[in-house]
Amino acid sequence: MERYKARTVRHPAERSAEQSAARSAERPAARSAEQSAERSPRRAPAAVRRLPRPRLTGLGGGLFACAAMFLIGGLDWLLFDASLFLYGLLFLPVAAATALWVRPADLITAPITAPIAFAAGAWPVSGGSGGFAGEVMGLVSALSLHAGWLYAGTLVAALITVVRKAVLIGRRRMPRRVA
Repeated sequence: MERYKARTVRHPAERSAEQSAARSAERPAARSAEQSAERSPRRAPAAVRRLPRPRLTGLGGGLFACAAMFLIGGLDWLLFDASLFLYGLLFLPVAAATALWVRPADLITAPITAPIAFAAGAWPVSGGSGGFAGEVMGLVSALSLHAGWLYAGTLVAALITVVRKAVLIGRRRMPRRVA
């Protein structure tokens, strides 16, 4: 009896990969620097690639900001004798980090949690004394006297949030190229 050979059927993706490999073999090997720069996607600098990219939920971003500011307030109280200038100065990067690390679905929470975190961490450096009422008076005084830092940190978080949201909307509206 005759033996029949089974014909192998190649998947269309395999065929296109073989065809593109054959075409690339026909092309000259050396390309100019301009051509390779145009075709390859731009890579971020090494320092930017090493930054952490956590994605916090809205609650996680708030807890991160509150814990960081409470820790900064406690260290400021211990090491720098409750310097509210240093506390306010360190509030700005915490607000920025919170706005950068919140996941895109929870972007609106970043400018909301910034003032809450400022108030939560201001307790150790507020300088209140004389029981609960004295502590509350010290906290209210610290918040009112250093409202500039509070507004600046909230503005930083809000600006980062607006820019991130605009980039997300721009990416969504761009037409996708067919490969």
